[in-house]
Amino acid sequence: MRLEHLLPGWELGAVGGAEIRRVSGLRDADRESLVFATDTETLTEALESAAGAILAASKLTEKFGDQLIAERVAFVRDPRLAFSLAAKELRGLGGPSIHPTAVISEGVVMGADHQIGPHVTLYPGVTIGDRVVIQAGAVIGSTGFGYARDRDGKYTLFPQQGTVVIEDDVEIGANTTIDRGALGETRIGAGTKIDNLVHIGHNCVIGKNVIIAAQTGISGSSVVEDGAILGGQVGIGEHATVGAGVILGGGAGVLTNKKMTGPGQVFWGRPARPLKEYLRDLARLRKG
Repeated sequence: MRLEHLLPGWELGAVGGAEIRRVSGLRDADRESLVFATDTETLTEALESAAGAILAASKLTEKFGDQLIAERVAFVRDPRLAFSLAAKELRGLGGPSIHPTAVISEGVVMGADHQIGPHVTLYPGVTIGDRVVIQAGAVIGSTGFGYARDRDGKYTLFPQQGTVVIEDDVEIGANTTIDRGALGETRIGAGTKIDNLVHIGHNCVIGKNVIIAAQTGISGSSVVEDGAILGGQVGIGEHATVGAGVILGGGAGVLTNKKMTGPGQVFWGRPARPLKEYLRDLARLRKG
């Protein structure tokens, strides 16, 4: 397929006419492969490879932008993004795909072009949007972890009769679990990408285009707003809020009822605090 058809609207110059059948790493590239380069070192390696087309960062134009390489290199603002979009077009989502071992309960509402992997479980009342990917072993709509305690210390399950709504273009990793709402809904916003082994508790609201890395746990009734990024092994207490665009570093811990706000603000540590403050505390410990 011609590169210009894989990346419509991108300025690709002479490289747009290259016939591409696959994306690959530099070592495995051949004349029908597309590769990408973000710095001088990787572009040098790419030029030494057999790749038929190279997507390179625009910042490298002055150093490498001579006529000799014009037929192989397209300089673009974000080569990693362009490479990913081309790979998506080559891969193609096709029609709906549901593995025969998946368990889809009665009353589940599903959109178009979904991909449901092996041993996925969708409980009753779950709604899945368009182009949703759910990888092997994920469980959506399970009973939330909420109990009422009597005077003798015994626990009775609080009603867990709500729903889960997964909006369009969400991807959910293997063995991730998302609990249904207790009385309302748990919602995952459009475009959000969730890694393997993540748990999202009942009544959580996850915004649009959020990134959640592996082994993160989010307690019930917490909110993660649009565009936030949660690193691996992040822990969030109940009724907490992670504001739009906030970044939580790996292993960060957010206390119950805490609000972490500020687009682009990075928080780290347990309990999570602004990165500069966290690094300052580490320095003090070293001097200790």
